[in-house]
Amino acid sequence: MSIFYHSIMKISSRERTHLSSLMLMLLCLQIYTKAQEDLAYKEIPVGVILDMGSSYPYSYSYSYSGVGKAVHSCITMAVSEFYMVNPHFQTRIILHHRDTHGDPLHALSAALDLLEKPKVQAIIGSESTAEAKFLAVLGDKARVPILSLSPCLSCNKHPYFLQVTQDENETTQFKGIAAMAESFRWKEVILICEDSDSGRDMTNTLQTKSILVTHRSLISTSWSNELLQEELHRLSTVQTKIFIMHASPSVASHLLVNAKHLGMMDEGYKWIITGKTMKFLNLLDDEVIESMQGAVGFKSYVPRSRDLHNFTSRWRRKYHVMVKLQEINSYALWVYDAVSALAMAVEQVEQLKRKDVDTTASELTQSQRGTTLLLNEMLSISFHGLGGAFQLRNGKINAAQVMEIVNVIDKGEKRVGFWTLDAGFTKNIGSLNNSVSDEGLEAIIWPKGGITTYPTHRMLQVSSKILRIAIPPKFGVGRVFQVKYDAETNSTVISGFCADVFRAAFKGLGRDISFQFIPFTGEDRIVNYNELIYGVYTGEFDAAVGDITITANRTLYVDFTLPYTDLGVGTLSRNAHAGIWIFMEPLSSDLWLVSASFFILLGFVIWILEHQTNKEFQGSSSQQIGTTLWFAFSTLVFAHRQKLQSNLSRFVVSVWLFVVLVLASSYTATLSSLFTIEQIRLASKGDLIGYRDGSFVQGDIVRNLNFKDTRLKPYYTSEEYADALSRGSKNGGVDAIIDEIPYLKGFLAQYPSGYSMVVSEVTTSGFGFAFPLGSPLVPELSRQISRLRENGSLAKLEKKWFKSDPHSKDSEPALKILNLKTCRGLFLISGVSMAVALSIFLFYFIHEKLHFTYTMLAGGKLAFIMRILNPKPVVELERR
Repeated sequence: MSIFYHSIMKISSRERTHLSSLMLMLLCLQIYTKAQEDLAYKEIPVGVILDMGSSYPYSYSYSYSGVGKAVHSCITMAVSEFYMVNPHFQTRIILHHRDTHGDPLHALSAALDLLEKPKVQAIIGSESTAEAKFLAVLGDKARVPILSLSPCLSCNKHPYFLQVTQDENETTQFKGIAAMAESFRWKEVILICEDSDSGRDMTNTLQTKSILVTHRSLISTSWSNELLQEELHRLSTVQTKIFIMHASPSVASHLLVNAKHLGMMDEGYKWIITGKTMKFLNLLDDEVIESMQGAVGFKSYVPRSRDLHNFTSRWRRKYHVMVKLQEINSYALWVYDAVSALAMAVEQVEQLKRKDVDTTASELTQSQRGTTLLLNEMLSISFHGLGGAFQLRNGKINAAQVMEIVNVIDKGEKRVGFWTLDAGFTKNIGSLNNSVSDEGLEAIIWPKGGITTYPTHRMLQVSSKILRIAIPPKFGVGRVFQVKYDAETNSTVISGFCADVFRAAFKGLGRDISFQFIPFTGEDRIVNYNELIYGVYTGEFDAAVGDITITANRTLYVDFTLPYTDLGVGTLSRNAHAGIWIFMEPLSSDLWLVSASFFILLGFVIWILEHQTNKEFQGSSSQQIGTTLWFAFSTLVFAHRQKLQSNLSRFVVSVWLFVVLVLASSYTATLSSLFTIEQIRLASKGDLIGYRDGSFVQGDIVRNLNFKDTRLKPYYTSEEYADALSRGSKNGGVDAIIDEIPYLKGFLAQYPSGYSMVVSEVTTSGFGFAFPLGSPLVPELSRQISRLRENGSLAKLEKKWFKSDPHSKDSEPALKILNLKTCRGLFLISGVSMAVALSIFLFYFIHEKLHFTYTMLAGGKLAFIMRILNPKPVVELERR
């Protein structure tokens, strides 16, 4: 010290000043460093084990590894956003990621590695049940909390196993499926599941509703493709067509694709899929979603909130390109909340450690004690997150009490309602207090377009009810629909095709129901069908029957049965008056000329090939020309009698006869059509067109058939139709009538000769019976209409009311004639055959004139071929 003191005293005062300043700076730096050490964040390592993009093992090619990407993005955002909101926290979660490649053994290996090297304090992962089983045991051994994304059947036995995704409440879900089956009066179903415990619970729940599980198929993830197809083929032979599937997305994906290939997703089949698969719907492959069309699914309902909306927007901006998802599913939202809860728990544990620094004498190591405290803090945390209320009870988050019911349509899903234990099925649910309204479900579209409306409790009980039915006031004579007033009974009576179909369909229901038909009055003779439909909507009438067309706008107010008439509109016109040259019309002028030229060309080629050896083609010039032309044109009716000696001639004629056969057949068919129906090309002419007054067909003609309003004239009765057509456009009438097909069939039945109908386009949906929205009579009557169509009763009713003339046929409006462009291939084939034959003949002829012998040709090898093609000249040459 004395030496140091003397050394300082020896230096100058100026130097001592600089030295004091330097020592002061060092002291300040030491104080700042100490303060930073006191304020430093403590890093808490946390492991993340996910499948980041590999295909699912066990030979299944349909993976849902997109779950890993979505979950990873939410975990990263959760950590970043949590500490952005809470910058004062003295702990920071540090994530250590591992890829499982979709293999449970890889997941276990990754977990062991995380526990050994970074010594993580918690692990987030286990996307499958198999991974959950491994990690649950490992978590207990290492005393490290496992935040699992998948349930474990025996999670109660593993205290360190925490299921942080909302469990699809099997009790609520199974009861909802059983209630749906009971509502639709299903008596038998087939159950497909992965484990026997869930299958047993589902079976017991269905049995409480007197629903029999005819087959219970237990599908394993280790099954090969052949075993899965064999099991599905066995189920396809069973009479029951209703399937309930409770399986993981990987198994369900492969199963549904194979089911579609076997025709098990066709009309008549019904599939109910549980939330085990449905919560991953937006992560499945397009092929899988395509095979699920018409299926109905149950899944946990996540209420919408402003925070959820804002988070989804942020997530889309940051990750949608990488993850390739349109929407983030509830699965990833629950993980986001779990990471936030973990960050809260880590901070609480660190604060407890700082308050209690004298507990190192515990039997547990400091690390083990920390993980135990972390587990306790996780179990005590409760808050409202993006996915709803977050609170762990008995090692897992609260199960969903509200199930959302969706219908798989196109590339996504359509919500059809909700299910709760208290309220049952409902179309809407309150967002604040879970109040329910509008009981029942929206219409469900089953595979291949089968539609079912859920029968709610408040619907009409029609077993002994008098239905007040609105009808259009069609007084007078009519075959489609007719209304008469019966003075004796003081009642309205309906008749016609529509009335008979309605009675026949209701008769099949076997119900004692009376009808009160009420004519819906309109202005003058015009019936306002939209107002009639609105009367059913407001409850003024119980139904509407008559010539009522199904339109998209009307379906917003009422439910229609299946159509019982032909779809679309037709064109009615007078029959054609054939001219003396109508037989020339089937072929275009250029085709006539080319055909005649080829007939002459054929005769010339045959004359060249046969003239030297065939006596029938010899003689005077006039005789040779006559024989040649007769032979050529007689092939038109296959009446040629001249015997051909050259094989080249036979070859040419054989090809030509094929061309003649095709031309003659096409000519006959086209000429028959010309004699049957007059071709109508109204769109390109200025002819006037008639339509039914008061019908929406006027707008349909202008919108879909490209006609102008100035060319349209309204008519009302069949008599007016006939009078207008007989006078024509030039005499104050019209040249054609465009109307719905049932009306035109009724007209042709009344006027069986002189008129024809040409089907235009399917621009309308036919006639149907209208009922209030949600009426149980709609599916029942639709089923009866289908039966009437299948057993021929509907055809008999059409024959009864629309006995049309046999000359009146439906055909395409645009009849195409044959032209050279469509037949040029035939002439090309024939021309090539003639050219080949002439080339071979000229080759013979040149050799003959030059006195070559056939033995000089390729050592005599060509002599055999020439002898076959043209035998007589070959013999003469060889004699020389």
